Amino acid sequence: MGSESKIHTFEEVAKHNKDKDCWLIISGKVYDVTPFMADHPGGGEVLLSATGKDGTNDFEDIGHSEDAREMMEKYYIGEIDAETVPQKRTYIPPQQMSNDPASEFFIKILQFLVPLLLLGLAISLRNYTKKEYCATLEPRPPGHNHNVSFLLGFINTTIFL
Repeated sequence: MGSESKIHTFEEVAKHNKDKDCWLIISGKVYDVTPFMADHPGGGEVLLSATGKDGTNDFEDIGHSEDAREMMEKYYIGEIDAETVPQKRTYIPPQQMSNDPASEFFIKILQFLVPLLLLGLAISLRNYTKKEYCATLEPRPPGHNHNVSFLLGFINTTIFL
């Protein structure tokens, strides 16, 4: 371990929570792991996720080897003042959307109108393309029977095959 045995407060350690400045609290000791960020097998993000809290449980849950524990000694910079470590982290829930009745009503109207508008657009497009397609067909002479034409075409096809 290093010869320095400084006592650090939790607030002081919690400020070091960046890639270029990362301190961890593990088993009551403070480590400056900044030089190890790029070399950590789990990546620097793992180390950053343990900042701002006591990272002992995170460290022990992984099951680090004795070699890893020995390697930590060169990053040791002091002890943590146990009285400054919060017993529990305060959970602050994310901000929820306001429960404004007007916005809820607007959303319900949109949920009803948007599908209707899409359906109307699809029907209009179908009718428009149907009229365009029918206009391109050749007119049939009066008295033309579609069934007879189909039957003659079928007979001709089967005879010549």
